[in-house]
Amino acid sequence: MKLYQKVFYFISGHGRGWAFSSSDLIKKFDRQQIDSTLSDLSKNKKIRRISRGIYDYPKYSDLLQKELSPDIDQVARAYARKFNWRIEVYGDSALNLLDLSTQIQAKYIYLSDGPNKRYKILENITLEFKKSALKDIGFKYKESSLIVQSLKALGKDHITSKTIHKIKEQIDYKMYDKILKDTQSTTLWVYEIIKQICEKNK
Repeated sequence: MKLYQKVFYFISGHGRGWAFSSSDLIKKFDRQQIDSTLSDLSKNKKIRRISRGIYDYPKYSDLLQKELSPDIDQVARAYARKFNWRIEVYGDSALNLLDLSTQIQAKYIYLSDGPNKRYKILENITLEFKKSALKDIGFKYKESSLIVQSLKALGKDHITSKTIHKIKEQIDYKMYDKILKDTQSTTLWVYEIIKQICEKNK
């Protein structure tokens, strides 16, 4: 199998929507060959270059007959892997990613233990990383981070049964136990709601 095919096979194996940099391929392929191969794959529209040094294997809509916008959480995690940062989605961005906000967001914010950075994704999205104390960054699973930050952004008095149901719909039930264990140290009222979200009998 040619290198071009091997690299594409590796990328596509992560599924549509996966975002990555050349750093994600270094363990499997030679660095000098990676950059030229990614360039070729991008030219042939097998993958999409969405920012400097960052690509994705885009999701495609048969209905709309076009590639969909990048999965911003995947993009943020590609940057985190590239620079060895720990990150956590912040506030309103979490609401948007969990489809709890009706506002179309052009800027997404993540907390990071790296430096303050801002990146342009394609032409219309800004991804910002804000340096934060490590105590705010520490969940093992992205689902945990999304839920905690979205609940905090909404506030205790604005959580309804509809909110709980909507979050529940978007979380794989196989993750429930992992999320419960992962978020034990979070604020008490937040954890009580997480227990409702992760109830398996509903």
